[in-house]
Amino acid sequence: MISNRPYLIRALFEWIVDNGWTPHLQVDANYPWIEVPQEFAKDGMIVLNVHPEAVRALEINNDLVTFKARFGGVERKLNFPPEAVLAIFARENGQGMPFPPEAYPTEENAGEENTGADGSQTETSSAEDASKTSSDKAEKAKKRSHLSVVK
Repeated sequence: MISNRPYLIRALFEWIVDNGWTPHLQVDANYPWIEVPQEFAKDGMIVLNVHPEAVRALEINNDLVTFKARFGGVERKLNFPPEAVLAIFARENGQGMPFPPEAYPTEENAGEENTGADGSQTETSSAEDASKTSSDKAEKAKKRSHLSVVK
């Protein structure tokens, strides 16, 4: 099933802009294979102003969010999957939506489905690995907040 996260991000982005507010994305700066200015990340997260007047070439697709923005006067290209977005909210009043943290993809299964010859799902890790991963994910989720105040 296709994730609803990119659809919700696009809808809330449009709603925030239509109300004359400033949309911000809170992104997991540690998510694998993302391109964000790590020097501006704090506590493993980065909050990005994505108002149409603050960015160029913004695209929120089902598999990638891309745009260009200036950091310290230098234009940078940012790329990250919608799964790395932890929240979208309006700077002015905090209205928006948090998203649960997603499990990080592994190099083995990134971009490919694990299916057997008959089309059925195949198991790629042992039960022990799965329980370790879920406990690590739960521990990380406890440590990070889902929204932060931006002034």
